[in-house]
Amino acid sequence: MSQAGQGEDAKRLKVAVLGCGSVGSQVVRLLTTQADDLAARIGARVDLVAVAVRRLDAPREVEVPEGLLTTDADALVARGDLDLVIEVIGGIEPARGLILSALEHGASVVTANKALVAEDGPTLFEAAEKAGRDLFYEAAVAGAIPILRPLRESLAGDRVTRVLGIVNGTTNFILDKMDTTGAGFSEALEEAQELGYAEADPTADVEGFDAAAKAAILASLAFHTRVGAADVYREGIADVTAADVASAREMKSVVKLLAICELRDGAVSARVHPAMIPLSHPLASVREAYNAVFVESEAAGQLMFYGPGAGGSPTASAVLGDLVTAARNRVNQTQGPGESAYADRVVLPMGETLTRYHVGIDVEDKAGVLAAVATAFAEHGVSIQTVRQEGRGADAQLVVVSHRATDAQLRATVEALQEMDMVREVTSVMRVEGTNE
Repeated sequence: MSQAGQGEDAKRLKVAVLGCGSVGSQVVRLLTTQADDLAARIGARVDLVAVAVRRLDAPREVEVPEGLLTTDADALVARGDLDLVIEVIGGIEPARGLILSALEHGASVVTANKALVAEDGPTLFEAAEKAGRDLFYEAAVAGAIPILRPLRESLAGDRVTRVLGIVNGTTNFILDKMDTTGAGFSEALEEAQELGYAEADPTADVEGFDAAAKAAILASLAFHTRVGAADVYREGIADVTAADVASAREMKSVVKLLAICELRDGAVSARVHPAMIPLSHPLASVREAYNAVFVESEAAGQLMFYGPGAGGSPTASAVLGDLVTAARNRVNQTQGPGESAYADRVVLPMGETLTRYHVGIDVEDKAGVLAAVATAFAEHGVSIQTVRQEGRGADAQLVVVSHRATDAQLRATVEALQEMDMVREVTSVMRVEGTNE
């Protein structure tokens, strides 16, 4: 008998799945249909022994083998003979309590729960370390795209300076439709809901909460600094207008909701907001519901990770990748790298972050207006890169793009413009990213 065969006979690993929604059902499908392949990769068979659900009679995308469904998740994770637990319930509770109980009772855990990892990751990592078990969460960010392990392991010897990502497929689909069809936000959102890209309540996506949780995880790994969701500045896309998108097009740019994590002068910043990026930037070509993460580091230079960022099958693929790693560790009686050794870096408030602004201003069309606007920028220490003016009868519109300055300086400039008598209205304010101007 081969060594692999001997290992499979000697050790069978018991796995339980918490949740059987769009992701959980695909995890169950892969565990059952790819059992032989998984055994060959791991060196031991992985036996699905239970699937915890809220309702036994709920419709599901996959047929769960008879006798495996249970509604008592608490008893399941505490039974003491599980080797691996996969958590795909989502949310904070009961997921947190179930994961902690699973670790305490000897199981390694794989989770796709970005909200929980972003909010209370240190508690989970500490519990895993204490139990001597693995906690993996590759599926928490960008679906099938392998980004967390490269940051945690492949780039561990490098110095990552910036992570710029499209990490929410719903918002990218909406903004892409606004760009390619000229639709307004509401119209594009309605199409996203009809196609299943957006939930009936799209708040977590369109207001940036989902992306902010992912940004916290990315920043924590990239910069070896504990960054929570509360540390991430957040703006959604609900206020992005068709005029904003059209203005970006005139600048040979597109509007994207970006997660931006930066290391500057030893301090960390993390933010999520819509921004214009030039068509020449690789992220500008990311269409529909796809995700991409652009990483800049001192030695490796620029790296791009691209692929489907959500959905049952792509996310399940990332979950199974973590499962194989955790299962191998159980077979070999080893443990993964665990939480990074953390640097004591300051997390900058948004006001101290360097950025650029695109500002649309309706003004009186008379002599001295342009000079007054330029003076307002100069008084707040903001240098102007370009100005475009269009006449509109007695009024005119100025479109000003700044050089990099702190967000506080730029906000103060906009406030000063709004108070000027010759300014009718500041019609648009959007950040500009993806260039070094």
